[in-house]
Amino acid sequence: MDKRIAVVGIVLEGNDLAEEVNAILHDYRDVIVGRMGLPYRERNCAVISIIVDAPTDKISALTGKLGKIKGVSVKAAISKG
Repeated sequence: MDKRIAVVGIVLEGNDLAEEVNAILHDYRDVIVGRMGLPYRERNCAVISIIVDAPTDKISALTGKLGKIKGVSVKAAISKG
């Protein structure tokens, strides 16, 4: 299956969600190329961006698991080829 490069943006609406999100990201560590996370204390949230190199079904599985967490918003921009 063809691999794609994607940028995944994650917004955590509450700092208490970090442990659950990090556990999922740890499960996908083999496809994560880079990661940047910033707490936004004034808004009681955090923003994480990750770069992944994986088949589209694996990217979808990752974003799907993250999106099921209440208080987490996630979007992916996936390369065309």
